[in-house]
Amino acid sequence: MTAPPFTERPPATPRRSWSDWLPSTPALPTDPITPSDPGGPTRADRVIMHIDMDAFYASVELRRRPELLGRPMFVGGAERGVVLSANYEARAFGIEGGMPSSRARRLCPQAVAVPPDFDTYGEVSAGIVAAFESVTAHVESASIDEAYLDVTGSQRVFGSPRAIGEYLRALVADEQGITCSVGIGPSKFVAKIASGQAKPDGLVEVLPGDVTSFLHPLPVGKIWGVGEATADKLHRLGIMTVADLANTPAGTLRRAFGPHQGSLLSELAWGRDGRRVVARPGERGVGCQETFSRDTDDPAVVRAELLRVAGTVAWRMRQAGVLGRVVTLNLRFADFRTISRSLTLASPTDSTDELHAQALKLLGKLGLERPRIRRVGIRVEGLVDADKAYCQPTLDAPDRGWREAELAADAVRRKFGPNGVQRAVLTRHGYAPKRP
Repeated sequence: MTAPPFTERPPATPRRSWSDWLPSTPALPTDPITPSDPGGPTRADRVIMHIDMDAFYASVELRRRPELLGRPMFVGGAERGVVLSANYEARAFGIEGGMPSSRARRLCPQAVAVPPDFDTYGEVSAGIVAAFESVTAHVESASIDEAYLDVTGSQRVFGSPRAIGEYLRALVADEQGITCSVGIGPSKFVAKIASGQAKPDGLVEVLPGDVTSFLHPLPVGKIWGVGEATADKLHRLGIMTVADLANTPAGTLRRAFGPHQGSLLSELAWGRDGRRVVARPGERGVGCQETFSRDTDDPAVVRAELLRVAGTVAWRMRQAGVLGRVVTLNLRFADFRTISRSLTLASPTDSTDELHAQALKLLGKLGLERPRIRRVGIRVEGLVDADKAYCQPTLDAPDRGWREAELAADAVRRKFGPNGVQRAVLTRHGYAPKRP
């Protein structure tokens, strides 16, 4: 028997992030898992990712307690309560989530118990979702530490699914200081199993034509919804692997498990899953954020980077045909503290200079004294269609000026690529051109 045709990647290396982009398609509607006709459409053209944080709570605690790295530890009550998360050193002793803390102590007396900090976990989770939304609008949070992404349309901007997955792994590591595992497949079900195969800190991609050869060697307990009781019943029927399940007549499964569950098991054994990624509700926005290669407290460097970020945001707004009136400045400091400040404009805009000026205004209001900054970002919300909005010109605005210059620059970018033109001030600060 040949090995399943999937690809594993080594741990990602943190690097400077790409920027946020505005998806142009609305959220996909939800579809339940429903049986499909054999040989019928299986949505194989879709590319779905399942991204799962590795030992999420424990990883967040290790980020701020580096002295515990390499030692068995778990998050939960020291004497009473349950284990919420355990690092991989503790898992080697048999400690796992949901286990009573007292039992974890017996299994590994030297394990360090850390009390949970749910506020911090929620903040980190929100940052991770924001990173995912920088690639696609189709992000469905399955829990605080995992999400499904539909990146079918993202390939036009960010490259192959594998490249997107590696980028997101690096972005999470760089922004949050924790690792995640990525599964890629043509359905949520396949992507979920692939991410489990990728753990810890890896990537597994299953191509549409390789679904059955990937699934069929696996034990039947890997099937979504197959718990201990269902697995025991399947074993009594002589069904040990997913291949055994796939080759069992659907009628036999329906008689044994009922019409719904029997049909569902038959469908999943062949990798058929019609569920769609359901994006969370929220207002559209255009954003860009960049992490410095080294933390900086140089005001000139920060101003220049904000100009480049503002230019990227403005470019994307013009390509999307929108204007915005709510400008948000986001700063992350060297100690990973993050702050955001917003203001509302009197008139919507898509001007680089206007966005840059407002970002500097927000920065000035903070009254910071040369803090070391790790990342800067600008996001524009309150979007309206550009052809339906009116921009109030100022009294001293020339008939033709920066807007015409930006439109001309846009034409150059469309013809020669995103690096075809940039402002001279950015070259003076040593910035290499980057894709918008």
